[in-house]
Amino acid sequence: MIGMIELLTNVDIQILLFIQESVRVSWLTPIVVFITSLGNAGLFWILLSALLLLSKKTRKIGVISFLALLASLFLNNLLLKNLVGRIRPYDVCGMLTPLVAKPVDFSFPSGHTGSSFASAYVMYRYLPKKAGIALLVLAACIALSRLYVGVHYPSDVFVGMFTGIGSGWLAGWMYRRYFAKMID
Repeated sequence: MIGMIELLTNVDIQILLFIQESVRVSWLTPIVVFITSLGNAGLFWILLSALLLLSKKTRKIGVISFLALLASLFLNNLLLKNLVGRIRPYDVCGMLTPLVAKPVDFSFPSGHTGSSFASAYVMYRYLPKKAGIALLVLAACIALSRLYVGVHYPSDVFVGMFTGIGSGWLAGWMYRRYFAKMID
């Protein structure tokens, strides 16, 4: 098992070095840093969910999105990060240069990606498709930005996407099971 983890880490680092050496360009960096900041503390998704709470027509979506964000926070940031304890890639490979402040928590899975996909998945399911697709694209951009800025391994982002989608699905189930009668 250790051999597989070492292999995965080596592949992840090679991908990050490729991004750093071949994809990073000066004109794109400020754009990607801005995109990654949209995922900081899930603030963009929290604000969007709060806006949806304001209208009776979209309140259900706001509630489900908040539930998804809470599920993602619990699963990714409180449980998996501390259970796995994966060291950030720039601490493993001295050749990697992060473009944002170094996060202080563990790397696996990506919390930015998890929260982004948790909320975006909910919005995709319940908002008009054009808006939902646009928000999924934003979630994907935030996820990819974590690689570009050098603070996550590709496998962190990949797993964060799945835990985020799972959190969104779970939130929809929780809403139907426990909250629908109170809010609808």
